[in-house]
Amino acid sequence: MRKPILFIVLMVLFVVSCKETDKVENNTDKEVVYEVVFREKLAGEYTKKITGDNSYNYFYTYTDRGRGPEYTEHITLNEDSFIIDQSIEGVNYRKVPVSEYFKSNSGAASWENSKGEDKGKIKADELYFRYDGSPAIYEILAQKLLATNVKKVNLFPKGEAELVKNMPMKLENGTELDLLMIKGLDMSPTYLWMKGDQMIASIDGNLHVIQKDYVPMRSEMQKMQGQVEDDYLIEISKTLTHDIDKVVIKNVNVFTEEGSILENQDVFVDGDIIKEISPTDKGTIYADAQVVDGTEKTLMPGMFDMHTHNGKSRGILHVAGGITSVRDLANNKQLYKLRDQFEANDIIGPHIVTFCGIIDGPGPFANQRNVVETLEEGLAEIQDYKDLGYQQIKLYSSIKPEWVKPLIDKAHGLGMRVSGHIPAFMTASQAINQGYNEIQHINMLFLNFLGDTIDTRTPLRFTMVAKHGLDLDLKSKEYLDFVDLLKRKDILIDPTVAIFENMFVSQKGEPSPTYSKIMNRLPVINQRQFYAGGLPKTEITTPIYKESYDNMLAVVNDLFNRGVTVVPGTDGLPGFLYHRELELYVRAGIPVAEVLKLATIKSAKITGTDKEYGSIKEGKKADLILVDGNPLSEISDIRRVEWTMKGAHMFYSKELYDVMGISNFE
Repeated sequence: MRKPILFIVLMVLFVVSCKETDKVENNTDKEVVYEVVFREKLAGEYTKKITGDNSYNYFYTYTDRGRGPEYTEHITLNEDSFIIDQSIEGVNYRKVPVSEYFKSNSGAASWENSKGEDKGKIKADELYFRYDGSPAIYEILAQKLLATNVKKVNLFPKGEAELVKNMPMKLENGTELDLLMIKGLDMSPTYLWMKGDQMIASIDGNLHVIQKDYVPMRSEMQKMQGQVEDDYLIEISKTLTHDIDKVVIKNVNVFTEEGSILENQDVFVDGDIIKEISPTDKGTIYADAQVVDGTEKTLMPGMFDMHTHNGKSRGILHVAGGITSVRDLANNKQLYKLRDQFEANDIIGPHIVTFCGIIDGPGPFANQRNVVETLEEGLAEIQDYKDLGYQQIKLYSSIKPEWVKPLIDKAHGLGMRVSGHIPAFMTASQAINQGYNEIQHINMLFLNFLGDTIDTRTPLRFTMVAKHGLDLDLKSKEYLDFVDLLKRKDILIDPTVAIFENMFVSQKGEPSPTYSKIMNRLPVINQRQFYAGGLPKTEITTPIYKESYDNMLAVVNDLFNRGVTVVPGTDGLPGFLYHRELELYVRAGIPVAEVLKLATIKSAKITGTDKEYGSIKEGKKADLILVDGNPLSEISDIRRVEWTMKGAHMFYSKELYDVMGISNFE
């Protein structure tokens, strides 16, 4: 009796096995699931489902303080694994609707994306790279790069990706994976973890997409990739740093602390110190000094970006753009390690002159950098930041209003400044009266006049200002009383107006005015980001949002004219966005000379570094930039930084941009 039973069991197993084999062979019903981790918290999911021969469905979403994308995507590949059919539906990070498609057949292609609708010819070796969508394209691209001998893939409609390194990695549990370094997509290399031709993880700063089976190994993989990233940036620093001994910048026009130009000067630099400034050929002759011709160019102090969040690769962009000092207004508690790397020039980057620790309260919209559950935890965090040498505390939108005063009192008692967003269900006036020293973002001022019932943890902090900002009357008693409060309390305003230009003014499918001057210089992914259109808009809201933005600029100018301290900061793309911020201050009506003083000596004074930085004077540190042009006559010349001096080193902007895949200015 046992043999028939055994035979039946074997037959059942055989049938089941055949069905499973059929599923694999038919490439159907197989699903791969990934977790999406944002700032060390589970924030979403990514799934890949094989629906047929070379046909796949994808779903991708994650949340970030009420923002975040959600895409449903379908892709069909041809026999050579190039995309011949792709459709994407959903919303992007700012919840703007996305509807994108691509089709190709016999060399003819048609597509529609954020830039618009078009047709054209596509070559057999070109891979379509979508504008918005899931990580699917990265896995497909990696498969193509691994399969080709030249390790390069042409992208469509334009661009090229290159597999620079394929690094075998062995995890502690014996798992063997490959870490790919790909260049050509973004300003920094794209890193992908692969097992064979399957993507295991994408670890990109705070955003991690990792296959579920490998989640326990994520931290180990992140650490290993971090070392690879460090090694890459250390090599860049070794290659692109030019040490300074003695240098004379001859016949250069010098921007002065008073906001004027001192023409035709020779500036002698010895190591990292400005030794002499004299009219051309009237000073000491330094026979052993390197000579730099500064004719018809402007020598300026290195500039200060007063609102940054720094990472290892972002430092290069700061320095290339002429920014030698920054305030970091929220980062992890290991920021001092990055500061030390920048200061030692192990990695190229600016001086981090202000450390600001962030604290947020609990809830679905919390900033995950540092969330506390109780007031007592918040008080302890302030002490911890102080012990680490931080000078400032930034409160965020989910802080409970009743916590604000005791948190501020604790910080002030330790000699620390307090700044930040205005917590939900408070007004700026209330926060100031409870002890705020400064406010980040111009929208937080506008919200002051919309009441304390708006949940500013959500994107309402943007959309409500976009809809109603045009209604703020700069001659009204309410507004003037508020400005008087800012002056009496000596409140510093950090407007970050450039990011609101992109949100409020840019139109989907059109180059964002915030980035239009530099878009074509950037790698393919960066270019495509700037067609997204900022906040969702309609025919009715478009002119309203534009008027609200114009009123933002009017407020910035009015605050400056009334003696309120305004500082230039970006909270975004280093270097390029800072240049735009300065241009917008001029457009707002602030005199060019005053804008350049804000960028240099005034910011140096605010950060307490003016004895060494912020102006060109004998005995000061030689943090200098050479501008091809005169930004005092044309503010946009500030984009034309030829080189930056910092810490007895010279960095040529063209070389720094080249290594980031960016074209130099023309």
